[in-house]
Amino acid sequence: MSVERALDKTRGGFLARLFGRGEEPLSAGWLDALEDALLRADVSVSLVDPLLAQLRDLFATGEVKTVPKAFAAVRETLVAALAGDLGLRGDGKRPRVILVVGVNGSGKTTTAAKLAKRLKDAGEKPLLAGADTFRAAAIEQLERWAERIDVPIVSGKPEGDPAAVVFDAVNAAGARGNTTVIADTAGRLHTKGQLMDELGKIVRVTGRAREGAPDEVLLVLDGTAGQNAIPQARQFTQTAAVTGLVVTKLDGTAKGGAVFAIAQELKLPVKLLGVGEKADDLVPMDPTAFVNALLPSTH
Repeated sequence: MSVERALDKTRGGFLARLFGRGEEPLSAGWLDALEDALLRADVSVSLVDPLLAQLRDLFATGEVKTVPKAFAAVRETLVAALAGDLGLRGDGKRPRVILVVGVNGSGKTTTAAKLAKRLKDAGEKPLLAGADTFRAAAIEQLERWAERIDVPIVSGKPEGDPAAVVFDAVNAAGARGNTTVIADTAGRLHTKGQLMDELGKIVRVTGRAREGAPDEVLLVLDGTAGQNAIPQARQFTQTAAVTGLVVTKLDGTAKGGAVFAIAQELKLPVKLLGVGEKADDLVPMDPTAFVNALLPSTH
C-alpha cells in the first residue's frame, strides 16, 4: 500500500474540507480552520502554534494572500519537521544488529519480519531472532513470517532468556555470513519495571556478542494511538537508547499527523512507516512524500 493511500482517512477526515480550487483568497477564518484541522489530525501543538503565528503574520502584512501560498509554507514546515538521519545505522558492520522494541499490539513482530523482507529484497542476507520469549505466540508468529519470506531465524524457547537468544543469533549470523540480525524483543509494558530491566539486559548482552552493537534500536509505535503513545515511548527511550521510530497502522487512523508530534516530542527520526498488512507494507520515511500524501492538493 502507498503512503498516500494509507493516509486517506487523515487527509479526508479533516484536511480535505479546507481546500478550494485555484487562487482562493486567504482569510483569517481559513487560518483558524487550518489550525483546527491540523490539531484534529494530531499534529503537535508545539509545531502548529509557531506555524500558524507565522502564517497570520504573513497574512496581516499581505505577503501571503492565497490558500495555495499558505499551503506552500505549511508543506515546507512539515517536511522540515520530519527531516533527520533517516537511513538505518550500521551499514558496513557485520553483522549489523537491529533490535525491534515496543508493546504488544503495536505491530512490532510484523515490523521485524517486514524489515527483514525489505533488506532481503535490497540484496542483504538478514537473519531474524525470535527473542520475545515471554509470548510463545510471538515466536510462532515470527517463525511463520520467516518461512513465508524465506529468511532464516534463531528462536528462543518460551520463558527462556531473550538476551541469550539475541547473543546466539548474532554469533550465528557471523558464522553464516548473514549481514543483518533483526531481533524481535518482548512486548514490554512500559509500566513493568522488571521487563524494562530485561530489555536493558538485552542491549548490554548484544554488545558482548559484537562490539558496538546494537546499531539500531527501533521503537514501534501504534499510529492509531496518536500522541497517547508518547508517554509510553519515553520509557523505552530511557531504557534502550532508542535510535529511531517506526509508526504503524497509519491506514487505520484519521490522526496520521501524530507522526509529527511523535518525532517532535521524542527528538527522534521516524525511519519507517507501517502502511498496511502485506509483507511489502513497510516503507522508508520520505518527508516530502509523506507531507504531500497528508495534504490534499489545492488544485
